[in-house]
Amino acid sequence: MTVFFPTHNATGRPVTSTVMGMTTSASVPVESEGAIHVGAVTDRLVEANERYAAAFADPGMDARPVLEVAVVACMDARLDLHAALGLKLGDCHTIRNAGGVVTDDVIRSLTISQRKLGTRSVVLIHHTGCGLEAITEDFRTELEMEVGQRPAWAVEAFSDVDQDVRQSMQRVRTSPFLLHTDDVRGFVFDVRTGALREIAPA
Repeated sequence: MTVFFPTHNATGRPVTSTVMGMTTSASVPVESEGAIHVGAVTDRLVEANERYAAAFADPGMDARPVLEVAVVACMDARLDLHAALGLKLGDCHTIRNAGGVVTDDVIRSLTISQRKLGTRSVVLIHHTGCGLEAITEDFRTELEMEVGQRPAWAVEAFSDVDQDVRQSMQRVRTSPFLLHTDDVRGFVFDVRTGALREIAPA
């Protein structure tokens, strides 16, 4: 799929220019010419929600996850967590970020998940071909040079996905804020086969 972003020529008239190509499994349909234009994606999501809401029936669920599990995973668009793990609506809490790494904010969410909403197990999922393996902490310096302010957050880049899963498991297990740290397991999801590979803790 080719993504187009609108730009303008010297006369101020809009000109469409291609800036990148990508492969996607997104369910949002594209126009006949195969392009998605800026703003159109959000419009389509809103339209899809209108259809969804028209047929929606309140499942009457409690906010507490049925399986008492929280899943921490990468935000990568290739990970369909519910399908990959056989989960249904209401089964779990899902916490996602770049890399699926355990940051202070992930600990915040896990703490609320456990102490207020009854989860007991934590599943950590990284994946093959992660974008965080292609960048370094120098990204923060690049941002500082561009915008004049250094980000307070760490990139959390890594070169060894297995080791980063181990580090994430250790961060969960040693957090003083979490009530349940005995059932913490980490995995690497293979984006080409769909299979999980469990990582032994350090």
